[in-house]
Amino acid sequence: MGGMPTGALAHPHIFVDAKFEAAAGADGSLGELRDTWRFDEVFSSSVLLDFDKNGNSKLEPAELTAVAKTVRKSLAQYDYYTKITINGKAIKLAEPDVMHAAYEDGSLILSFTQKPAERTPLKGLMVFGVYDPSLYTALDFGSDADLKTSGDGFNRCTRKVVRPDSKQILAENQAMLTTLFFNDPMGSDYSQIVATRLEVRC
Repeated sequence: MGGMPTGALAHPHIFVDAKFEAAAGADGSLGELRDTWRFDEVFSSSVLLDFDKNGNSKLEPAELTAVAKTVRKSLAQYDYYTKITINGKAIKLAEPDVMHAAYEDGSLILSFTQKPAERTPLKGLMVFGVYDPSLYTALDFGSDADLKTSGDGFNRCTRKVVRPDSKQILAENQAMLTTLFFNDPMGSDYSQIVATRLEVRC
């Protein structure tokens, strides 16, 4: 294990079943991004304990609103775990206007929508990644269909879901990852390399 970045050894504490959709606008540009996250039962029950102010073992609408507000605020510093590049250039996203929270079958479910900060034509190679740069939260897309595009603007594009093999990446990039670690102790570059992503070519 010598020389391996500690970022690679970070273990997630929160597990999320994620769904992601990139929607084209009517004018053929990138319209919005839609995320839905279902959290694991352990984390969800801790949220219930923290936010169930009236102690009735469920989350009322006002309590769910408080959960959503808290998460929205805390995820802002991580850009809501959502990264987009077009032809290698990062695209800035506006903060979600609102985050919706629900509690179903023992799981907290959050959903929100983000729009590009400026008009973004669908041209070239677009890479959509949804991951936690700190590796604290594991966002898992159960099937490739959980990362999708919608809207006519994407009709002329090809798409593929890329699921990197983290063990292979570690083996092949030992020196680079060690350098990354010293330049980036938070592990955010490493997490970007191993994250599942949607690649769309228009």
